[in-house]
Amino acid sequence: MPPTRLTTPPADPLQRPVQFLKGIGPERAKDLQKQGLFTVRDLIERVPRTYRDYSRFKRIAEAQPGQMETLRGRVIGATEQRLRGRMTLVKVLISDGSGVAAGVWFNQPWMAKRFPVGREVIFAGEVERRGAQVQITNPEWELVDEEGAQDPIHAGRIVPIYPLTGSLNPRDVRRAVKQALDLGAELMPQVIPPAVLARQGLMPAKDAWRAIHFPADDADRTRARETLAFEELLVLQTGIALVRQQNTVEAVGIAHGPDGPITRAFIESLPFKLTEAQERVIREVKADMESTRPMNRLVQGDVGSGKTMVAAAALAKAVDSGHQGVLMAPTEILAEQHYLNLRRIFAPLGVEVVLVTGSLSKKERESTLGMLQMGLARIAVGTHALIEENVLFHDLSLVITDEQHRFGVRQRARLQQKGATPDVLVMTATPIPRTLALTLYGDLDVSVIDQLPPGRKPVGTYWRPEAARWAVYDHLIHRELAAGRQGYVICPLVEESDKLQAQAATEWLETLQRRYPGVRFGLLHGRMKPDEKDAAMEAFRRGEIQVLVATTVVEVGVDVPNASMIIIEGADRFGLSQLHQLRGRVGRGQHQSYCVLITDAKTPEARQRMQVMQKYADGFALSEKDLELRGPGEFFGTRQHGMPDLKVANPIRDLAILERARKEAEALVKADPMLHRPEHAALREAVKSRLGDQFGFILVS
Repeated sequence: MPPTRLTTPPADPLQRPVQFLKGIGPERAKDLQKQGLFTVRDLIERVPRTYRDYSRFKRIAEAQPGQMETLRGRVIGATEQRLRGRMTLVKVLISDGSGVAAGVWFNQPWMAKRFPVGREVIFAGEVERRGAQVQITNPEWELVDEEGAQDPIHAGRIVPIYPLTGSLNPRDVRRAVKQALDLGAELMPQVIPPAVLARQGLMPAKDAWRAIHFPADDADRTRARETLAFEELLVLQTGIALVRQQNTVEAVGIAHGPDGPITRAFIESLPFKLTEAQERVIREVKADMESTRPMNRLVQGDVGSGKTMVAAAALAKAVDSGHQGVLMAPTEILAEQHYLNLRRIFAPLGVEVVLVTGSLSKKERESTLGMLQMGLARIAVGTHALIEENVLFHDLSLVITDEQHRFGVRQRARLQQKGATPDVLVMTATPIPRTLALTLYGDLDVSVIDQLPPGRKPVGTYWRPEAARWAVYDHLIHRELAAGRQGYVICPLVEESDKLQAQAATEWLETLQRRYPGVRFGLLHGRMKPDEKDAAMEAFRRGEIQVLVATTVVEVGVDVPNASMIIIEGADRFGLSQLHQLRGRVGRGQHQSYCVLITDAKTPEARQRMQVMQKYADGFALSEKDLELRGPGEFFGTRQHGMPDLKVANPIRDLAILERARKEAEALVKADPMLHRPEHAALREAVKSRLGDQFGFILVS
């Protein structure tokens, strides 16, 4: 949203641009806009990052050096002193009868005139002792009015702390927020219906927004936070309840028949025994498919746990029952991997599998879509190209989406509309803690493949600095390759640009080829054509390529059991979930495998991520740590995954609030399926505006 150019404020105080607030003006408004704060409402909804408790007053004589204290006294003098160069020092002395304290400012000469002698003031901050005198450098301060009353916002109370940008200082932001609250707190929508508010013992919205910024005490702040967290989670859970209602109450699904010849032949053709976890999840999926209630099931599993076999079993059942099945993946390379795997499984059984992506030629596309529409192709695999209007199925009864967190709910719904209430199976290799799975996928039943195939050894993970880079590569070349194994080298994230990523990978390949001329290197990146990617992957599978230099296109779906080592360059640029996915490319065979993270990791956060990767091999434990480190908003990266921008709530920390919000949401939707009652109008509007295309589309009518 560009900076506003309005010359007069709009009639709605909540939409008033920040530049019209007293003391802000155009320049400070630009700094606020860099933080996404354009209007009065934006300021009200900017929750403090933390707080400082300056509400407890101390007598000056009792102030302790090194402690954060709040002192109150009358000004007895102010001095301005010029130090070396152009530096100035202002010292304002106050007394409360027990002693004298100084407020000290450097290079702010105007501060000397702010504090008239005899005026009562409040200073707050970290106390230092200078001989017999105590002082606070750059204190937070307030002038007490002549009658002794006060409504402080900077000191003498619990003080909010906000993120700062550019020319903004803490006082600017607090003053702007206070003005915003005075203008608009009364107008903030009461999203939580009155009956729910009373039942849950929460605060009215107008009071909660005031108290989250300027709480009277800790209890006031806690109750305000609980109210606003509940509101956010109620909106999310209401959206989920609406989807669940649409999927299960209004629809009658397809009852697939018992296992037939295709399903039995598929199981018999497997060269390995399914794990107990795979067998359990397949039983759950089959029971869903044989029911008239539409299946809506999420299958979670760590990397390498065998979700593809669960998907194949479901597709076999759909084909056995005379129907079609489709599997949608978020990237072409993952779709191609699934296509190749499923074609290997089903071609010997006489089942036609086709691939639908944006890269098909016009002739290939026409042929493929014709086979689907006539029912000659029983299984389709593809990207979001599958949801285009001209992709038609003869009799679609099963929809599978892989890496579901990369798709929106609406995309899933559009694919479902290709059939008459098909069963839906959602898969993810990004382990999601149960709490967050309930938050994001409350409209789905959840199955977990919590077991890896037998014989898998944990991948040894090591963090090494850039200075040790060539020792790591020597180990790969002289130990792993010499023993007949293969390896990956992952190039660092340059930025969100396929072109720059491809360029970086190509240049790094050339560097490695010069250093190790006898090694057979290969290249894989997102700018390559589909047939070039296939050729590179097939050559790697057959062992013709010893080391594959790649970008993150290998993050999921690539399965080469002979690969025993992966080197991740610039590892600090990746999130924990992505690092774990990359690590999952090795350790798929019987040999001990290694993942080496190469980075100097200069920030505390980066070092912490590297340490966590070394410590945790289990994806579910890792995802819990990821949530702790980054919070739910960044865990998924973008809003398209159905997770709105949660400004207050944290689904991990607020599990009890989440459960309460879910129960209330389910009751609300059951009693008022489209939220048409007047008391639900604000909640209805919040679902539409906050969840957008994810759930709000249900309430368009």
